[in-house]
Amino acid sequence: MKAMILAAGRGERMRPLSERIPKPLLPVAGKPLIARLVHQLARCGIADIVVNISHLGELIENALGSGTAFGVRIAYSREPEALETAGGIAAALPLLGDAPFIAVNSDVYSDFDFTRLEPAADKLSRTGELAHLVLVDNPPQHPQGDFCLDGGMVAAHGSVCFTFSGIGVYEPALFSAVARGAKAQLAALLREPIAQRRVSGEHHGGLWIDVGTPERLAQLERLLAHHEDNE
Repeated sequence: MKAMILAAGRGERMRPLSERIPKPLLPVAGKPLIARLVHQLARCGIADIVVNISHLGELIENALGSGTAFGVRIAYSREPEALETAGGIAAALPLLGDAPFIAVNSDVYSDFDFTRLEPAADKLSRTGELAHLVLVDNPPQHPQGDFCLDGGMVAAHGSVCFTFSGIGVYEPALFSAVARGAKAQLAALLREPIAQRRVSGEHHGGLWIDVGTPERLAQLERLLAHHEDNE
């Protein structure tokens, strides 16, 4: 199974840190965020990775190269202008192929085990479902959540809602209506399949941080420094 790392955004909330360094390359405990993610995917046996790039994208490409140093193969989907999540994925489909694939935001840090997504990918191929989302407990900056779970399916409403982690598995067909090079948001694209109960989901109760601001980057820095001091 292939994976796509979404790394084309400008990182507006991370300014001024992201003005000269793309957010995925910001170091935490001495290692860029995106490098940590590539290593994590590699440890889970995912050898083919697509990275979309735009803002200061050449710096990301220079840092990761072909992926040889990580034991993976990296291909790049270059966007002259960031196309948002669904638009970026749609533009990268020629590199991702015809099978279900993982997509993950480059600015999240988690201890999620990506091998857990293999059965979900198999299920998408068998059932006609279009996506499988990983949901997490709502962080302080997003207390209302995004989606609920109902019998293993993602629902728009329910008694308990969770936050979308930025990790999911997708059928290429989900993006078939998005024109190549057009901007499109993933949430809008998922709305109808969710209503049709064609999007499954799971809850991850472990570590997860949306590294979207300098404050949360510093929080992760402290967390990893403490962890490494105790190893």
